Amino acid sequence: MSMIKVTVVDREGESHELDAPTDMGMNMMELCKSAELPVEGTCGGMAMCASCHMYLRSDHSLPEKSDDEEDMLDEAFHVTDESRLGCQIHLADDLDGLVVELAPVG
Repeated sequence: MSMIKVTVVDREGESHELDAPTDMGMNMMELCKSAELPVEGTCGGMAMCASCHMYLRSDHSLPEKSDDEEDMLDEAFHVTDESRLGCQIHLADDLDGLVVELAPVG
């Protein structure tokens, strides 16, 4: 099993360093849910709800946003240039050290 470390800053400002498997096809939304962090993922990871909205806080290069992700972020609150949907950030070896912050709700 291949593992990386990622840090998730919750909505209270607390950092959670998580071990993230890169060989299971998981994304950041699923990782946060498995760590019992407050990420809903209402749509099940289909980029259709923005309940896994988070901010990229490290210098990692992520793939371009898909049209579906862009459309969903256009409808979300508190969107910035660093906004991404956690369900669209697929865990990979090159994301070791990734830092994200959960976006405020509503």
